[in-house]
Amino acid sequence: MSRLAATIEAILYLKARPVAIAEIAECAACDREAAEEGLMELMAEYAHRDSALEVIETPDGYSLQLREAFQDLVQNLVPADLGVGALRTLAAIALKGPISQIDLVNLRGSGAYQHVQELVQLGFVRKRKQSDGRSSWLQVTDKFHQYFQLNQLPQPFDLRSVKPAPEADENMLGAS
Repeated sequence: MSRLAATIEAILYLKARPVAIAEIAECAACDREAAEEGLMELMAEYAHRDSALEVIETPDGYSLQLREAFQDLVQNLVPADLGVGALRTLAAIALKGPISQIDLVNLRGSGAYQHVQELVQLGFVRKRKQSDGRSSWLQVTDKFHQYFQLNQLPQPFDLRSVKPAPEADENMLGAS
């Protein structure tokens, strides 16, 4: 593979979105014709390679993406994008957890119910009924620690022996 084709591959990888040929040429510091030739070389290289990636043309430009045959891995390995509200709810649980769902809703607002449901489905939060059955305890999971590359609490961790953390900065955790 030529140096220009490798440069274009790096551009497509780093941009992580479709890139127009004019932008490719500008980023690669070459003219449009050279960019087109380098791109065709790169596309041919990926077409003949037994790789999980491919270079495709879209209406918005050229893109380096995962081949269709590997799309099922995305659901298992990459969580869905979380909105700002869900991220703030997750931060509140991480900082104050374990926290009761009632306390979380008082802190974050009623939207927290939906955020918790989403976070539980994604595996970032564990939900356990309180002994009195009125609410649930919420805490982050090992997946949260692994995904965000944070140090974990020592295991095993027994929720019954833990009291909620002191109040965190309300500016950071306020409802959104």
